[in-house]
Amino acid sequence: MKIGIMNNPSKTVCDEAAYCGRARFDFLDLTIEGPHANTVDVDRLRPILDSHGLSVVGHTDPCLPHAYPVQGVRKACLFELERCARIFSALGARIMNVHPCYYSPPAMRNDLVAFNIESLKPIVEMAAAYGLTVVLENYKAPFDRVSIFKKILAAVPGLKMHLDFGHANFGLDNHDAFCRELGEHILHVHFSDNRSRADDHMPLGVGTVDWKNAVNALKATGYDGTITLEVFCSDPDMQYNFLDMSRKRVLELWHSS
Repeated sequence: MKIGIMNNPSKTVCDEAAYCGRARFDFLDLTIEGPHANTVDVDRLRPILDSHGLSVVGHTDPCLPHAYPVQGVRKACLFELERCARIFSALGARIMNVHPCYYSPPAMRNDLVAFNIESLKPIVEMAAAYGLTVVLENYKAPFDRVSIFKKILAAVPGLKMHLDFGHANFGLDNHDAFCRELGEHILHVHFSDNRSRADDHMPLGVGTVDWKNAVNALKATGYDGTITLEVFCSDPDMQYNFLDMSRKRVLELWHSS
C-alpha cells in the first residue's frame, strides 16, 4: 500500500511535487487542471520526482464535458485527455483518473449514463496506447451507486474504478457497498473526510466517515494499491499537519486490522 497526496492546482506543479517529496509521501496524484496546473513541464518535473523517489498517478480535470452529446465537444475532450495521457505516461504513471460527465441538454438527461459509456470507450482505448489504465471516479447521482458502476464497467472493457471514500459518504451507496460489490475493480482510492453533506476534503477523523470500517472494507477486497489523501487547507503549515495526521491514522488502522 502506498500513500500519496494531490498537487494543489492553484500552485505550480514543481513546487507541489517538491512539497510532496519533502513530506515523505510515496507518490504524487498529479492533477492537470487550472489555474496553474494546466501545463506540466515534464523535463523539469521528472528530476524532482526522481530525487524524492516519487511515483505518479494521473488525475484529469473534473470539469471536462467528455460525454456531451456533440461530437465536436467529445473530440476536443479526447484531444485534451490524450495530452494528459502523454504527460502521465512520460512520468511513468500507469493509472489515469477520469470523472463522470454530468453535462447534457436538459431533455437528454435520462441518457447521461449511456453518453458516458459511449465516451469512455475511446478514452480507455486511447489511454491503453500509452500504457495507462483508466479509472472512473464515483461522485454525485447517478454515479453514486453500485448498480450504475456495474453497468458501466460491464460495457467498457478495460475500465476500472477509482473509489473516493469522501464522495461515498454523501452518495446513495456507501464505501461498504462499493467495496463488497466492486472490490475486484478498484484500482485507486481517495481518502478525505466530510460531514455527509458535501465534498469538504477534511482531515481523517474530523467528519463522519467511519475510518476503521472504511480501511477494513478496503482491505477485505485484497486491495494493496495507492491511497491519495485528498485533504486541502489554505495554510501550508496546517496542511502538513492535517496530511501527516491523516497518514498516521491510515497506517495505524491498516496495520492493526
